[in-house]
Amino acid sequence: MKKISIIVPCYNEEQAIPFFYDEITKIAEEMKNNFEFIFINDGSKDKTIEVIKQYSKKDKRVKYIHFSRNFGKEAAMLAGLKLSAGDYVAIMDADLQDPPSLLPQMLNILEDPNNDYDCVGTRRVTRKGEPPIRSLFARMFYKIINKMSKIEMVDGARDYRLMSRQMVDSILELGEYNRYSKGLFQFVGYNTKWLEYENVERVAGETKWSFWKLFLYAIEGIVAFSTAPLAISSIAGILFCIISFIMIIIIIAKTIIFGDPTAGWPSLVCIIFFVSGIQLFCLGIIGQYLSKTYLETKKRPIYIIKETIKKKL
Repeated sequence: MKKISIIVPCYNEEQAIPFFYDEITKIAEEMKNNFEFIFINDGSKDKTIEVIKQYSKKDKRVKYIHFSRNFGKEAAMLAGLKLSAGDYVAIMDADLQDPPSLLPQMLNILEDPNNDYDCVGTRRVTRKGEPPIRSLFARMFYKIINKMSKIEMVDGARDYRLMSRQMVDSILELGEYNRYSKGLFQFVGYNTKWLEYENVERVAGETKWSFWKLFLYAIEGIVAFSTAPLAISSIAGILFCIISFIMIIIIIAKTIIFGDPTAGWPSLVCIIFFVSGIQLFCLGIIGQYLSKTYLETKKRPIYIIKETIKKKL
């Protein structure tokens, strides 16, 4: 019987973990596979680590990693992938927005000899319960990044997926500091089967993803998997040079033909402000890429482990 590793990044999930543990252990008993549950405490400020330790004492399948501070979900997922030892590896949220009930179906798809899938991913077909503005910007993000990037990002895709060991090993070979897992999962390739499901509300606790955090995360994804913004800024620069050259010719021609003095300084000020805004916007784009390059060259660790149930990863 093949082993399945369940990776669960946690940040202030003290209330949700008991519900998750009860649900996932129930599914594990039904599936009859060997399981390991890897909880990554991402610097939680509540009693998340204490709850995880209680379960690890009574259930030998429960392992944990305790970060020295909050390094983010991307770091937590990477740490879990490194610790995992299963033939198949799943990533799930502790709030039960990723239904554990889909696991048996996901495993059946991967083990079916008639299929050639290395991964079964999940995507939400509805965003019920989300603020309309967040749903609108999320859909816009997927449309924009799919036009900018050569890698297809699936609208509504979740981090929740079951992967083969071969795919996990390929992901671990990508040692970049600035990680965007949804893109990395697509970058490594492998055939993926998508399961659709209705949006599920959190079982307990509050979401850690504000609109601003999601916006910054979207920028991370665009910068990580597309250089199109740099091309756009270059094109904008060339375009404004051409426009300014044409405007200079028109002003000179009007002065020679009609004897018009150069007038309209308010409009000139508006144009200067507009062009300056474009320049700062383009500089911001370049700065984003430079900052990512800077962070990569520093070679800092992606996360620091304060405590783990295993002595070595």
